[in-house]
Amino acid sequence: MKKQAFNPYLPSWEYIPDGEPYVFGDRVYVYGSHDFYNGYVFCMGDYVCWSAPVDDLGNWRYEGVIYPRNEDPLNKDGKMCLYAPDVTVGPDGRYYLYYVLDHVSIVSVAVSDTPTGKYEFYGYVHYADGTRLGEREGDQPQFDPGLLTEGERTYLYTGFCGRGDKSRSGAMATVLGPDMLTIIEEPVFIAPGCEYSAGTGFVGHAFFEAPSMRKIGDTYYFIYSSEVMHELCYAVSKSPVKDFVYGGVLVSNCDLHINKGKPADMPMAYGANNHGSMVEIGGKWYIFYHRHTNNTWYSRQGCAEELEILPDGRILQAELTSCGLNGGPLCGKGEYPAYIACHLFTNAPQIYVGGENLPRIMQDGRDGDEEPGYIANLQDSATAGFRYFDCHGIREIRIRVRGYANGTFEVKTAWDGEVLAQIRVENSNVWEEYAAPVSIPDGKQAIYLTYRGGGKASLLSFTLL
Repeated sequence: MKKQAFNPYLPSWEYIPDGEPYVFGDRVYVYGSHDFYNGYVFCMGDYVCWSAPVDDLGNWRYEGVIYPRNEDPLNKDGKMCLYAPDVTVGPDGRYYLYYVLDHVSIVSVAVSDTPTGKYEFYGYVHYADGTRLGEREGDQPQFDPGLLTEGERTYLYTGFCGRGDKSRSGAMATVLGPDMLTIIEEPVFIAPGCEYSAGTGFVGHAFFEAPSMRKIGDTYYFIYSSEVMHELCYAVSKSPVKDFVYGGVLVSNCDLHINKGKPADMPMAYGANNHGSMVEIGGKWYIFYHRHTNNTWYSRQGCAEELEILPDGRILQAELTSCGLNGGPLCGKGEYPAYIACHLFTNAPQIYVGGENLPRIMQDGRDGDEEPGYIANLQDSATAGFRYFDCHGIREIRIRVRGYANGTFEVKTAWDGEVLAQIRVENSNVWEEYAAPVSIPDGKQAIYLTYRGGGKASLLSFTLL
Protein backbone atom coordinates (compact mmCIF):
# COMPACT_ATOMS: atom_id res chain seq x y z
CA MET A 1 0.00 0.00 0.00
CA LYS A 2 1.12 3.55 -0.68
CA LYS A 3 2.02 5.67 2.33
CA GLN A 4 0.00 8.71 3.25
CA ALA A 5 1.83 11.99 2.65
CA PHE A 6 2.19 14.46 5.49
CA ASN A 7 3.62 17.91 6.03
CA PRO A 8 6.52 18.05 6.49
CA TYR A 9 6.97 15.54 3.70
CA LEU A 10 10.40 14.30 4.91
CA PRO A 11 11.04 12.52 8.23
CA SER A 12 10.56 14.69 11.30
CA TRP A 13 14.31 14.59 12.05
CA GLU A 14 15.32 16.01 8.66
CA TYR A 15 15.74 19.74 8.03
CA ILE A 16 15.87 20.59 4.32
CA PRO A 17 14.58 24.11 3.57
CA ASP A 18 14.70 26.20 0.38
CA GLY A 19 13.31 23.30 -1.64
CA GLU A 20 13.53 23.32 -5.44
CA PRO A 21 11.42 20.39 -6.71
CA TYR A 22 11.82 18.76 -10.13
CA VAL A 23 10.45 15.69 -11.86
CA PHE A 24 13.12 13.67 -13.65
CA GLY A 25 11.78 10.47 -15.15
CA ASP A 26 9.30 8.83 -12.78
CA ARG A 27 10.56 10.49 -9.57
CA VAL A 28 10.35 13.91 -7.99
CA TYR A 29 13.63 15.23 -6.54
CA VAL A 30 14.00 18.02 -4.02
CA TYR A 31 17.17 20.10 -3.81
CA GLY A 32 17.61 22.47 -0.90
CA SER A 33 20.02 23.76 1.66
CA HIS A 34 20.59 21.73 4.82
CA ASP A 35 19.82 23.04 8.29
CA PHE A 36 20.67 21.29 11.54
CA TYR A 37 18.35 20.62 14.44
CA ASN A 38 19.43 23.12 17.11
CA GLY A 39 21.57 24.84 14.50
CA TYR A 40 22.89 28.27 15.35
CA VAL A 41 23.07 29.61 11.77
CA PHE A 42 21.40 28.76 8.47
CA CYS A 43 22.56 25.95 6.17
CA MET A 44 25.16 24.17 8.28
CA GLY A 45 25.11 20.84 6.43
CA ASP A 46 26.27 19.39 3.13
CA TYR A 47 23.82 19.23 0.25
CA VAL A 48 21.69 16.09 0.36
CA CYS A 49 18.86 14.95 -1.88
CA TRP A 50 15.56 13.16 -1.30
CA SER A 51 13.28 11.73 -3.95
CA ALA A 52 9.89 10.02 -4.23
CA PRO A 53 7.95 8.18 -6.95
CA VAL A 54 5.59 10.54 -8.74
CA ASP A 55 2.71 8.18 -7.90
CA ASP A 56 3.66 7.65 -4.22
CA LEU A 57 4.42 11.04 -2.69
CA GLY A 58 4.48 9.75 0.87
CA ASN A 59 7.38 7.42 0.17
CA TRP A 60 10.55 9.55 0.22
CA ARG A 61 14.01 8.03 -0.23
CA TYR A 62 17.25 9.49 1.06
CA GLU A 63 19.72 9.79 -1.81
CA GLY A 64 22.65 10.72 0.42
CA VAL A 65 25.13 13.58 0.30
CA ILE A 66 25.27 14.86 -3.26
CA TYR A 67 27.80 17.67 -2.70
CA PRO A 68 29.97 18.30 0.38
CA ARG A 69 30.73 21.87 1.39
CA ASN A 70 34.51 21.48 1.00
CA GLU A 71 34.23 20.48 -2.67
CA ASP A 72 34.39 24.15 -3.72
CA PRO A 73 37.99 25.39 -4.12
CA LEU A 74 37.08 28.51 -2.13
CA ASN A 75 35.93 26.41 0.80
CA LYS A 76 38.47 23.63 1.23
CA ASP A 77 38.50 24.20 4.99
CA GLY A 78 34.71 23.86 5.07
CA LYS A 79 34.21 27.03 7.11
CA MET A 80 31.62 28.55 4.78
CA CYS A 81 28.01 27.38 4.54
CA LEU A 82 26.30 26.22 1.36
CA TYR A 83 23.33 28.53 0.83
CA ALA A 84 20.16 27.68 -1.13
CA PRO A 85 20.96 25.89 -4.42
CA ASP A 86 19.13 25.10 -7.63
CA VAL A 87 19.58 22.46 -10.32
CA THR A 88 18.98 22.56 -14.06
CA VAL A 89 19.56 20.16 -16.94
CA GLY A 90 22.02 21.61 -19.44
CA PRO A 91 21.86 21.23 -23.23
CA ASP A 92 24.32 18.34 -22.88
CA GLY A 93 21.83 16.43 -20.71
CA ARG A 94 23.94 16.73 -17.56
CA TYR A 95 22.68 18.10 -14.24
CA TYR A 96 24.14 21.42 -13.07
CA LEU A 97 24.01 22.54 -9.44
CA TYR A 98 24.31 26.30 -8.77
CA TYR A 99 24.95 27.79 -5.34
CA VAL A 100 26.52 30.66 -3.38
CA LEU A 101 28.79 30.28 -0.35
CA ASP A 102 27.85 32.42 2.63
CA HIS A 103 30.89 34.76 2.62
CA VAL A 104 31.23 35.43 -1.10
CA SER A 105 28.95 36.96 -3.72
CA ILE A 106 29.75 34.88 -6.79
CA VAL A 107 27.92 31.88 -8.21
CA SER A 108 29.55 28.45 -8.09
CA VAL A 109 28.56 25.54 -10.32
CA ALA A 110 28.91 21.76 -9.93
CA VAL A 111 27.91 19.05 -12.40
CA SER A 112 26.77 15.43 -12.41
CA ASP A 113 25.62 12.85 -14.95
CA THR A 114 22.67 11.87 -12.75
CA PRO A 115 20.13 13.81 -10.66
CA THR A 116 21.63 12.61 -7.37
CA GLY A 117 25.33 13.01 -8.12
CA LYS A 118 27.72 13.04 -6.62
CA TYR A 119 28.25 16.47 -8.11
CA GLU A 120 31.75 17.67 -8.91
CA PHE A 121 32.92 21.27 -8.89
CA TYR A 122 32.73 22.73 -12.40
CA GLY A 123 33.50 26.47 -12.22
CA TYR A 124 32.20 29.96 -11.52
CA VAL A 125 29.73 32.00 -13.56
CA HIS A 126 31.75 34.63 -15.42
CA TYR A 127 31.72 37.24 -18.14
CA ALA A 128 33.36 36.57 -21.51
CA ASP A 129 36.61 38.15 -20.27
CA GLY A 130 36.77 35.74 -17.33
CA THR A 131 35.66 38.19 -14.62
CA ARG A 132 33.35 36.40 -12.21
CA LEU A 133 29.77 37.62 -11.96
CA GLY A 134 29.52 39.66 -8.77
CA GLU A 135 33.13 40.89 -8.89
CA ARG A 136 33.03 43.36 -11.76
CA GLU A 137 32.71 47.03 -10.80
CA GLY A 138 29.02 47.88 -10.62
CA ASP A 139 27.88 44.28 -10.09
CA GLN A 140 25.43 43.66 -7.29
CA PRO A 141 26.17 40.71 -4.98
CA GLN A 142 24.89 37.34 -6.15
CA PHE A 143 22.59 35.29 -3.91
CA ASP A 144 20.08 32.44 -4.10
CA PRO A 145 20.58 31.28 -7.71
CA GLY A 146 17.51 29.97 -9.54
CA LEU A 147 17.71 28.42 -13.01
CA LEU A 148 15.66 27.82 -16.13
CA THR A 149 17.20 26.26 -19.23
CA GLU A 150 15.62 26.54 -22.68
CA GLY A 151 17.60 25.10 -25.55
CA GLU A 152 21.15 26.51 -25.55
CA ARG A 153 20.31 29.32 -23.13
CA THR A 154 20.19 29.11 -19.36
CA TYR A 155 18.54 31.91 -17.39
CA LEU A 156 20.15 32.58 -14.01
CA TYR A 157 18.08 34.48 -11.44
CA THR A 158 19.74 35.95 -8.35
CA GLY A 159 19.41 38.66 -5.73
CA PHE A 160 18.82 39.76 -2.16
CA CYS A 161 17.20 43.06 -1.15
CA GLY A 162 16.94 43.87 2.54
CA ARG A 163 14.94 46.75 3.97
CA GLY A 164 16.88 50.01 4.10
CA ASP A 165 19.60 48.82 1.70
CA LYS A 166 19.43 51.05 -1.37
CA SER A 167 22.56 49.41 -2.82
CA ARG A 168 20.44 46.39 -3.83
CA SER A 169 17.95 47.08 -6.61
CA GLY A 170 16.00 43.86 -7.10
CA ALA A 171 15.95 40.42 -8.68
CA MET A 172 18.42 39.94 -11.52
CA ALA A 173 18.26 37.78 -14.67
CA THR A 174 21.51 36.80 -16.41
CA VAL A 175 21.69 34.65 -19.55
CA LEU A 176 24.36 31.94 -19.81
CA GLY A 177 25.59 30.15 -22.90
CA PRO A 178 25.71 26.40 -23.52
CA ASP A 179 28.83 25.91 -21.37
CA MET A 180 26.60 26.84 -18.38
CA LEU A 181 29.22 29.30 -17.08
CA THR A 182 29.79 32.09 -19.60
CA ILE A 183 27.48 35.11 -19.65
CA ILE A 184 26.04 35.93 -23.07
CA GLU A 185 23.52 38.54 -21.85
CA GLU A 186 24.44 40.71 -18.89
CA PRO A 187 22.23 41.07 -15.77
CA VAL A 188 18.94 42.93 -15.99
CA PHE A 189 16.46 43.61 -13.19
CA ILE A 190 13.09 41.88 -13.44
CA ALA A 191 11.44 42.68 -10.07
CA PRO A 192 12.12 45.52 -7.63
CA GLY A 193 13.23 45.30 -4.04
CA CYS A 194 11.25 47.22 -1.44
CA GLU A 195 13.47 50.30 -1.69
CA TYR A 196 12.55 50.66 -5.36
CA SER A 197 8.99 49.34 -5.56
CA ALA A 198 7.13 52.64 -5.23
CA GLY A 199 4.83 53.16 -8.18
CA THR A 200 4.90 49.51 -9.22
CA GLY A 201 2.48 46.64 -8.71
CA PHE A 202 4.94 45.05 -6.28
CA VAL A 203 4.34 47.50 -3.39
CA GLY A 204 3.98 45.54 -0.14
CA HIS A 205 5.20 42.36 -1.83
CA ALA A 206 8.51 43.51 -3.28
CA PHE A 207 11.36 41.10 -3.97
CA PHE A 208 13.45 40.05 -0.96
CA GLU A 209 15.23 36.80 -1.90
CA ALA A 210 14.70 33.20 -3.15
CA PRO A 211 14.21 33.74 -6.92
CA SER A 212 12.92 30.76 -8.88
CA MET A 213 11.39 30.41 -12.34
CA ARG A 214 8.88 28.01 -13.84
CA LYS A 215 7.12 28.02 -17.21
CA ILE A 216 3.52 26.97 -17.82
CA GLY A 217 2.51 27.06 -21.47
CA ASP A 218 3.91 30.30 -22.85
CA THR A 219 3.94 32.09 -19.48
CA TYR A 220 6.91 32.49 -17.16
CA TYR A 221 6.14 32.40 -13.44
CA PHE A 222 8.72 34.15 -11.28
CA ILE A 223 8.50 32.81 -7.71
CA TYR A 224 10.21 34.68 -4.88
CA SER A 225 10.15 35.51 -1.19
CA SER A 226 8.77 38.99 -0.55
CA GLU A 227 9.79 41.81 1.75
CA VAL A 228 7.66 40.40 4.61
CA MET A 229 9.65 37.13 4.34
CA HIS A 230 6.92 34.66 5.33
CA GLU A 231 5.24 34.59 1.92
CA LEU A 232 6.16 33.22 -1.48
CA CYS A 233 4.79 35.40 -4.26
CA TYR A 234 4.71 35.17 -8.03
CA ALA A 235 4.93 37.49 -11.01
CA VAL A 236 4.18 36.66 -14.65
CA SER A 237 5.52 37.57 -18.08
CA LYS A 238 5.69 36.25 -21.62
CA SER A 239 9.46 36.86 -21.50
CA PRO A 240 12.00 35.31 -19.10
CA VAL A 241 13.92 38.57 -18.71
CA LYS A 242 11.45 41.50 -18.74
CA ASP A 243 7.90 42.80 -18.29
CA PHE A 244 7.03 40.88 -15.12
CA VAL A 245 3.73 41.83 -13.48
CA TYR A 246 2.95 41.00 -9.85
CA GLY A 247 0.47 38.14 -9.58
CA GLY A 248 -0.16 37.38 -5.92
CA VAL A 249 0.78 35.24 -2.94
CA LEU A 250 1.29 31.50 -3.41
CA VAL A 251 1.71 30.53 0.24
CA SER A 252 2.49 32.11 3.61
CA ASN A 253 4.25 30.00 6.23
CA CYS A 254 2.19 31.71 8.93
CA ASP A 255 -1.01 31.35 6.84
CA LEU A 256 -1.72 35.08 6.54
CA HIS A 257 -3.94 36.63 3.81
CA ILE A 258 -6.14 33.57 3.43
CA ASN A 259 -9.56 33.13 5.03
CA LYS A 260 -10.14 29.40 4.67
CA GLY A 261 -11.27 28.30 8.13
CA LYS A 262 -9.74 31.39 9.77
CA PRO A 263 -9.70 35.20 9.55
CA ALA A 264 -7.45 36.37 6.72
CA ASP A 265 -5.47 38.69 9.00
CA MET A 266 -4.85 36.09 11.72
CA PRO A 267 -1.47 34.33 11.72
CA MET A 268 -1.92 30.65 12.59
CA ALA A 269 1.73 29.50 12.69
CA TYR A 270 5.07 31.08 13.51
CA GLY A 271 6.69 32.16 10.28
CA ALA A 272 9.90 33.79 9.13
CA ASN A 273 11.84 33.57 5.89
CA ASN A 274 10.48 31.41 3.09
CA HIS A 275 11.92 29.82 -0.05
CA GLY A 276 10.61 27.29 -2.53
CA SER A 277 9.06 26.77 -5.93
CA MET A 278 6.36 25.06 -7.97
CA VAL A 279 6.32 21.69 -9.68
CA GLU A 280 3.77 19.70 -11.67
CA ILE A 281 3.34 16.10 -10.49
CA GLY A 282 0.75 13.80 -12.01
CA GLY A 283 -1.17 16.66 -13.56
CA LYS A 284 -1.36 18.69 -10.33
CA TRP A 285 0.74 21.71 -9.40
CA TYR A 286 2.26 22.06 -5.93
CA ILE A 287 4.12 24.80 -4.11
CA PHE A 288 7.08 23.67 -2.00
CA TYR A 289 8.06 25.96 0.90
CA HIS A 290 9.47 25.62 4.41
CA ARG A 291 8.34 26.05 8.00
CA HIS A 292 10.28 26.92 11.15
CA THR A 293 10.73 24.57 14.12
CA ASN A 294 12.31 24.66 17.58
CA ASN A 295 11.32 28.34 17.96
CA THR A 296 14.30 29.46 15.85
CA TRP A 297 15.05 30.55 12.30
CA TYR A 298 17.69 27.87 11.84
CA SER A 299 15.88 24.51 11.89
CA ARG A 300 13.59 24.65 8.88
CA GLN A 301 11.62 21.82 7.29
CA GLY A 302 10.18 21.38 3.82
CA CYS A 303 6.42 21.37 3.27
CA ALA A 304 4.23 21.39 0.16
CA GLU A 305 0.66 22.32 -0.75
CA GLU A 306 -1.51 21.74 -3.79
CA LEU A 307 -2.15 24.82 -5.94
CA GLU A 308 -5.23 25.84 -7.90
CA ILE A 309 -4.39 27.52 -11.20
CA LEU A 310 -7.32 29.33 -12.78
CA PRO A 311 -8.04 29.26 -16.53
CA ASP A 312 -6.69 32.80 -16.89
CA GLY A 313 -3.35 31.75 -15.34
CA ARG A 314 -3.87 33.28 -11.93
CA ILE A 315 -2.92 31.10 -8.96
CA LEU A 316 -4.90 31.06 -5.73
CA GLN A 317 -3.05 31.19 -2.43
CA ALA A 318 -2.63 27.75 -0.89
CA GLU A 319 -3.79 27.15 2.66
CA LEU A 320 -1.51 25.41 5.14
CA THR A 321 -2.42 21.78 5.68
CA SER A 322 -1.09 18.62 7.29
CA CYS A 323 -1.78 16.61 4.11
CA GLY A 324 -0.15 18.68 1.39
CA LEU A 325 1.06 16.02 -1.08
CA ASN A 326 -1.54 13.42 -0.11
CA GLY A 327 -3.99 14.26 -2.86
CA GLY A 328 -6.78 14.79 -0.33
CA PRO A 329 -7.56 14.48 3.38
CA LEU A 330 -5.78 11.95 5.57
CA CYS A 331 -7.60 8.86 6.74
CA GLY A 332 -9.80 9.72 9.71
CA LYS A 333 -8.67 6.71 11.71
CA GLY A 334 -5.45 5.78 13.47
CA GLU A 335 -2.53 7.46 15.20
CA TYR A 336 -0.92 10.64 13.85
CA PRO A 337 2.26 12.37 15.03
CA ALA A 338 1.83 15.82 16.53
CA TYR A 339 4.66 17.30 14.44
CA ILE A 340 2.34 17.38 11.38
CA ALA A 341 0.44 20.29 12.95
CA CYS A 342 -0.01 23.00 10.31
CA HIS A 343 -1.38 25.52 12.79
CA LEU A 344 0.33 26.36 16.07
CA PHE A 345 -0.60 29.47 18.03
CA THR A 346 -1.81 30.97 21.32
CA ASN A 347 -4.44 33.56 22.19
CA ALA A 348 -1.79 36.26 21.52
CA PRO A 349 -1.34 36.18 17.71
CA GLN A 350 2.24 36.51 16.45
CA ILE A 351 3.55 36.39 12.89
CA TYR A 352 7.21 35.62 13.39
CA VAL A 353 8.96 32.79 15.19
CA GLY A 354 10.70 33.55 18.49
CA GLY A 355 9.40 34.16 22.00
CA GLU A 356 9.85 32.35 25.28
CA ASN A 357 6.23 31.32 25.78
CA LEU A 358 5.47 30.03 22.30
CA PRO A 359 4.70 26.38 21.55
CA ARG A 360 7.24 24.77 19.24
CA ILE A 361 7.90 21.64 17.22
CA MET A 362 11.10 19.94 18.34
CA GLN A 363 12.73 16.55 18.90
CA ASP A 364 14.82 14.79 21.50
CA GLY A 365 18.50 14.11 20.89
CA ARG A 366 20.88 15.87 18.52
CA ASP A 367 20.79 16.63 14.83
CA GLY A 368 20.76 13.40 12.87
CA ASP A 369 19.20 11.34 15.66
CA GLU A 370 16.13 9.69 14.22
CA GLU A 371 13.90 10.79 17.07
CA PRO A 372 10.24 11.59 16.38
CA GLY A 373 9.18 15.21 16.45
CA TYR A 374 6.64 16.52 18.93
CA ILE A 375 5.10 19.78 20.12
CA ALA A 376 6.61 21.22 23.29
CA ASN A 377 5.90 24.20 25.55
CA LEU A 378 2.13 23.98 25.30
CA GLN A 379 1.01 26.51 27.90
CA ASP A 380 -2.49 27.79 28.61
CA SER A 381 -4.35 28.65 25.34
CA ALA A 382 -1.75 27.02 23.08
CA THR A 383 -3.48 25.37 20.12
CA ALA A 384 -2.29 22.81 17.56
CA GLY A 385 -4.33 22.43 14.39
CA PHE A 386 -4.28 19.52 11.94
CA ARG A 387 -5.96 19.81 8.51
CA TYR A 388 -7.59 17.66 7.08
CA PHE A 389 -9.06 14.22 7.79
CA ASP A 390 -11.74 12.15 6.09
CA CYS A 391 -13.77 11.29 9.18
CA HIS A 392 -16.33 8.54 9.55
CA GLY A 393 -17.75 7.24 12.80
CA ILE A 394 -15.11 8.69 15.16
CA ARG A 395 -16.17 8.02 18.73
CA GLU A 396 -12.94 8.34 20.73
CA ILE A 397 -9.75 10.37 20.70
CA ARG A 398 -6.51 9.57 22.51
CA ILE A 399 -3.45 11.75 23.05
CA ARG A 400 0.11 11.00 24.17
CA VAL A 401 1.39 13.71 26.49
CA ARG A 402 4.24 14.33 28.90
CA GLY A 403 5.42 17.26 31.01
CA TYR A 404 4.64 18.98 34.25
CA ALA A 405 1.17 20.13 33.36
CA ASN A 406 -2.18 19.84 35.05
CA GLY A 407 -5.07 20.72 32.81
CA THR A 408 -7.18 19.62 29.88
CA PHE A 409 -6.94 19.43 26.13
CA GLU A 410 -10.02 20.67 24.33
CA VAL A 411 -10.95 18.91 21.09
CA LYS A 412 -12.54 20.98 18.31
CA THR A 413 -12.95 20.83 14.53
CA ALA A 414 -12.28 24.57 14.09
CA TRP A 415 -9.90 26.94 15.83
CA ASP A 416 -12.87 28.78 17.36
CA GLY A 417 -15.33 25.91 17.22
CA GLU A 418 -17.44 24.10 19.77
CA VAL A 419 -15.54 22.03 22.32
CA LEU A 420 -16.44 18.45 21.47
CA ALA A 421 -14.39 16.75 24.19
CA GLN A 422 -12.04 17.50 27.07
CA ILE A 423 -9.10 15.25 27.91
CA ARG A 424 -7.63 15.59 31.38
CA VAL A 425 -3.81 15.32 31.70
CA GLU A 426 -1.54 15.17 34.74
CA ASN A 427 2.14 15.70 35.60
CA SER A 428 4.37 13.06 34.04
CA ASN A 429 7.99 12.94 32.87
CA VAL A 430 7.26 10.08 30.46
CA TRP A 431 4.76 9.81 27.62
CA GLU A 432 1.33 8.86 28.94
CA GLU A 433 -1.82 8.14 26.96
CA TYR A 434 -5.11 9.82 27.85
CA ALA A 435 -8.49 9.33 26.17
CA ALA A 436 -11.97 10.77 25.96
CA PRO A 437 -15.15 9.94 24.05
CA VAL A 438 -15.88 12.31 21.19
CA SER A 439 -18.33 12.56 18.32
CA ILE A 440 -16.68 14.15 15.31
CA PRO A 441 -18.99 14.83 12.36
CA ASP A 442 -18.45 12.68 9.28
CA GLY A 443 -16.72 14.19 6.28
CA LYS A 444 -13.67 16.41 5.76
CA GLN A 445 -12.69 17.81 9.14
CA ALA A 446 -9.85 19.54 10.90
CA ILE A 447 -8.73 18.60 14.42
CA TYR A 448 -7.73 21.36 16.85
CA LEU A 449 -6.30 20.59 20.30
CA THR A 450 -6.14 23.47 22.79
CA TYR A 451 -4.41 23.17 26.16
CA ARG A 452 -6.06 24.81 29.15
CA GLY A 453 -4.37 24.77 32.54
CA GLY A 454 -1.09 25.24 34.35
CA GLY A 455 2.44 24.17 33.54
CA LYS A 456 3.84 23.14 30.17
CA ALA A 457 2.70 20.09 28.24
CA SER A 458 4.28 18.28 25.31
CA LEU A 459 2.17 16.45 22.71
CA LEU A 460 3.62 13.44 20.86
CA SER A 461 0.60 12.12 18.95
CA PHE A 462 -3.16 11.72 18.81
CA THR A 463 -5.31 8.78 17.77
CA LEU A 464 -8.75 8.82 16.17
CA LEU A 465 -10.91 5.77 16.88
